[in-house]
Order: sequence, then structure tokens, then C-alpha cells
Amino acid sequence: MNIPHKFLLFILMFFLSSCTTLEVKNDTKKVKKYYTSKGFALIYEESFFKDGIVNKRLNNEVLSLLHSSLKRNTPIKIVNPENSKSIFTKVSNKAKYPIIFNSVITNEVARVLELNPENPYIEIFEVKKNKTFVAKEGNIFEEEINVAEKAPVSKIEVDDLSKSDSKEVVELKNNTIFFLVISDFYYIDSANYLKNELINKYKFENLNVSKISDNKYRLLAGPFKNFNSLKFTIISLNDFGFEDLNIIKK
Repeated sequence: MNIPHKFLLFILMFFLSSCTTLEVKNDTKKVKKYYTSKGFALIYEESFFKDGIVNKRLNNEVLSLLHSSLKRNTPIKIVNPENSKSIFTKVSNKAKYPIIFNSVITNEVARVLELNPENPYIEIFEVKKNKTFVAKEGNIFEEEINVAEKAPVSKIEVDDLSKSDSKEVVELKNNTIFFLVISDFYYIDSANYLKNELINKYKFENLNVSKISDNKYRLLAGPFKNFNSLKFTIISLNDFGFEDLNIIKK
């Protein structure tokens, strides 16, 4: 039996208006996820602020840092995984800086952690606010030391800054050589055209085109002997609109 549309609509409206609203209580408490990050830090220089590389100032004589997402006064722990040294401090300000870096740190932070200025790799951990918090030099906790001794750090992973999810493994050794991937092309002529534009118009140096496969050509900048020598090329390319860049090691 077919019900006429007007009656069907009436029945449906009556049914909906007669339904009892059930209130469901969710007792599950939301657990805050605390921020963690592993990557290269930018060691602050006053010229970075004057040149617009970072948009906030830092006092290089104190233990502090700038961060792109953490709010001001967020308590954090910074670790140098190469020697297990750590400090507790707070975010000085939320700031903008090149996305290749996971933070901007002061010279004092780099000094206390005994960071290698050529490869300033650090780990950042947001600290619970209800814990006792003192900004001072320290060592990592005993359980972390045990882990570090059992599995010494010889490699780190650098996130692929292109839109893919791949990662490149970078070995921090004296003979490490870094390359910066500017872009991939289907035709070698296209890769060479951009290479020549960057060299002739914008005075970039040390660019080369590498054949990846029969229909894939890669424009690279490098080699660079360390991350510190690479960062200024990254900053310059960012200024020209090249934001999705990837670092590889060969």
C-alpha cells in the first residue's frame, strides 16, 4: 500500500516531534597532549630580527627561546640528545621564523647544552604546569640516561618539508654532507631553466640538476658540510616563495 506523500510527511513530522531527547553524559575526561619536537634550532642573533628573519627579539644572555605555536610562558624542557644535557625554561614569545627550525634559542641555551653550532639539534618537551619548575642547567632524568646509554644517538630523523610524508635519515658525523631539494621536474629543460633563473637573477650559487629517473630531474642546492651553512640558503629561498623544501643527505 502506497501512502500519499502529504500523509507520509505528516507522519514523519509527528514522529520527530514526539521523540524524546536523550541526554548522554560523557564522563571521559579529555587528556591534554603535551607538545614534543625534535629538530634543528636557530641560534638567535640580533641581525635576524633586524633582517626580518624572526619577528621577535631575544635576550641572548638568558635561558629562553621563541616558538611558533607554544604560547608565551609555556614551561618547557630542552634536551641535547648528543650529551644528554638539558635545561628547563619558558617560552619568551610566540614568533614567526623559517619553518625549517623547530625553535629559536638564545646563545645561553646553546652554551649550557653544549650544542654543536654547526648542527644545533635539540629535543623540546612541554612540561606540566603543576610540576615544580626552575629554569636552570640540569641533566636528564636517570631513566633517560639509562636509555641513552643503551641506545646511543648516532642518527636523527629530519621531517620531509615537502608535502609528502617521507623522511630522510641524517647521520651526524664529521663527513655528513647536506643537500637541499628545491624542486623535482618531469623535463630536464625545466629544471635547468629554474636553475639558471636562480643563478642569474638572484645570485644563488652551488646549484645542480640530478637525474633521478628517466622522467624525473631534481634541482639541488649543495653540497653543504653542515646544517649551519645550509640555513641561510633556506632562508633566502623562503623569501622568494620556496617554502616546501626538503633536506637530504648523500
